Amino acid sequence: MIIAFLKENDEYENRSILLPEHISPITKLGFKVLVENGYAKKLNIDDKFYNDNGAELKSASDICSLSDIIIKISGKGLETFNFKNGSLIITAFFDKDNDKILKLKNDKKLEIFGLNYLPRITRAQAMDVLSSQSNLAGYKAVIDTAYEFSKALPMMMTAAGTITPAKYFIIGAGVAGLQAIATAKRLGAVVSATDVRLASKEQVESLGAKFVFVESDENLETEGGYAKEATEDYKMKQEELMRQTVKNQDVVITTALIPGKKAPLIISEEMVLSMKPGSIICDLATSQGGNVAFSERDRVIEKNGVKIIGYSNYASRTAYSASGLLAKNVINFLSLLIDKESKSLKIDFEDEIIKGVRI
Repeated sequence: MIIAFLKENDEYENRSILLPEHISPITKLGFKVLVENGYAKKLNIDDKFYNDNGAELKSASDICSLSDIIIKISGKGLETFNFKNGSLIITAFFDKDNDKILKLKNDKKLEIFGLNYLPRITRAQAMDVLSSQSNLAGYKAVIDTAYEFSKALPMMMTAAGTITPAKYFIIGAGVAGLQAIATAKRLGAVVSATDVRLASKEQVESLGAKFVFVESDENLETEGGYAKEATEDYKMKQEELMRQTVKNQDVVITTALIPGKKAPLIISEEMVLSMKPGSIICDLATSQGGNVAFSERDRVIEKNGVKIIGYSNYASRTAYSASGLLAKNVINFLSLLIDKESKSLKIDFEDEIIKGVRI
């Protein structure tokens, strides 16, 4: 079986889904590995290292005509390639709204899997691209805000006086939010956090942060563990809580996303303008429209003295670490598709994981 890795065509994407050290585990599954020329140039990894570890370097057109399985981070741009009939394409992040790709899928009888649709079950955790990448996004968001903030984060007691700790407010206590809490605490900030899911309270407090919550009888958690859209009544209560909390913070990081929907607008224009000049907001949801008024995708802007960071691909800002985790996610998923004795493809389309990711 031939498995191949295509590089990305997005200026904001610095990750590669394969590092040289991950070629050996893939060949042990029974694959011959092809890698596109210049594959990890953005990671400053020379093609030579892929060759030395057992991969062959090919052009994108050769890869598409030869390979049984093609792996790419994003489904973006797949419609431009001439795949051989019956190929299996595995993407870390696939957008089901791309009609051109879906037409290509039907014309070429392709099987496409999008790992961003993995069900949230224990067996799928080692393949969970959303969790592995969100973890790094939460970490990097704190590092970026600390860099932009003009004050020290921890309390410092000196002979000249005391520096008070920075106040961080994390909105959304999923994987990214919890890592942001942990990182901000390690840097010495005073941290508070909120989430629509009451189940997050224990996790937030276990990391040493204060949990801020809207009192409500609504259950805003799906069976899969994701947050779901709130009612209008809940949104009004949440807005008032945000208004009172945000104005007293030095740094706000928003991580609220609803799978498959536009991100909820949580920080209004009024709230942004209520913050002290020099404060920082980091919006991790700009890829789905943003949680913050004024935030702009892939830009850092300033509004009334408040800096708003809007990078859309936060995991890509720690590209090497993110690439290593993606590679392990993919290897774990490939293991599910392979018969270990015959070392051939054996896909169980009734498997809960396969059903979830199959486009």
